[in-house]
Amino acid sequence: MSVEYMSQEGYDKLVAELRQMESVELPQVRDAIAEARDKGDLSENFEYHAAKREQARLLGRIRFKQRILANARVIDTSRLGADSVQLLSRVEMTNLTTNSRMTYTIASPHEADLRAGKISIKSPIAQALLNKKVGDVVEVRVPAGLVKLRIESISKS
Repeated sequence: MSVEYMSQEGYDKLVAELRQMESVELPQVRDAIAEARDKGDLSENFEYHAAKREQARLLGRIRFKQRILANARVIDTSRLGADSVQLLSRVEMTNLTTNSRMTYTIASPHEADLRAGKISIKSPIAQALLNKKVGDVVEVRVPAGLVKLRIESISKS
């Protein structure tokens, strides 16, 4: 797995999710397994098998988050410039096709949340915007077709 650059906020959120899984969810699943085991015959015990599947799923999620955190590097936002689009830049742009404005923050894939205005650096829009400056126009192929975007402003997130 490669290095994952992210904000301090994103890193802290992942740490909190991992702690929740390890200290709350995993003990609950282990209790459910023990309770189901106490009910007798395991070969036909649906609750036992369901709890074991949940444990396997949860352990997989825990390992995944541990790998991300092991390879995470927190970006010092004070060192970021606002002269070109980069990871953690907040970009205001105009869709020249619809003349509508939108603002997105370029985030790591693990922090992306469209409802919060954060798009993954790996998304087609973010890839087209990277290293561009205010006033630049980019063309991006999205599922709805070709979109032309003009960068209106760039700031630190």
